[in-house]
Amino acid sequence: MGNRLEGKVAIVTGGGSGIGEAISKKFAKEGAKVVVAGLPEDPVEDVVKEIQEEGGTAIPFNADLSVLANAESCVSLAVKQYGKLDILINNAGTFPETNMLSDYSEEAFDYLLKNNNKTVFAMSKAALPELQKTKGNIVTAGSESGILGIAQNAPYGATKGFNHAFTKGLAAEQAQKGVRCNIVAPGPIDTGWTHKETGPMDSQMEQMVTKGTLMGRRGTPEEVANVYLFLASDEASYVTGAVFPVDGGTLIAKGPAGDQAAESMKQQPDGELKLKHSKDSHTSVRK
Repeated sequence: MGNRLEGKVAIVTGGGSGIGEAISKKFAKEGAKVVVAGLPEDPVEDVVKEIQEEGGTAIPFNADLSVLANAESCVSLAVKQYGKLDILINNAGTFPETNMLSDYSEEAFDYLLKNNNKTVFAMSKAALPELQKTKGNIVTAGSESGILGIAQNAPYGATKGFNHAFTKGLAAEQAQKGVRCNIVAPGPIDTGWTHKETGPMDSQMEQMVTKGTLMGRRGTPEEVANVYLFLASDEASYVTGAVFPVDGGTLIAKGPAGDQAAESMKQQPDGELKLKHSKDSHTSVRK
């Protein structure tokens, strides 16, 4: 167990799978008390049990966090159980469809707005009164697509662009309250979203996103969680309003650069976290 978040209380939304599972487990290993939050169908109880078996402290919360009342209940649970809230990780989101805009479904777009934007709004609004007391911080999930814009992902990238601007606005207004707000912007990560068997990408897109990185591979959920850890910790005390890409060089790549990457770069690190839900994917459109 580390101590970079010793004594801190954190909520991790979307904490039951993918990058969220890695964040929850990384934070717990570093001493945080974690509320692992997710939709009713997310395996948050499994992640909590696994954290506890490793000696960490965590509790589950299952609800639709785009509903403000549910977001407020999540924050209230953290304060009731642990006495305060220091960190909000707005990781929850969805990736329901890839399509040209002419074929993109309105249902998928509405689902994106609900899960990628309204959840961030509701959780941030609910958490800020407690974060102001502790001089805490918010780290929100952005994306390389929110910076670049990507074909067949225009609506998804737009929701992430909202998160970038929203978080910068929060950083500007909350500095006077002592609250830092930052963005982590992942590129292609080895989760269910970037595999054709478990997400909306076809085989061509799956290959393109990997070859479009300078490192010639997907990142791991733990590699992304490491950046969340830095930004949430006191080590980032002079960082607010920032967008941190974690994309293997996608933003500066020119063409299929990954084909030419050194073999050592193409190898994913083993990591130390036991992640069982990194390929779990709740990306289908739900009514």
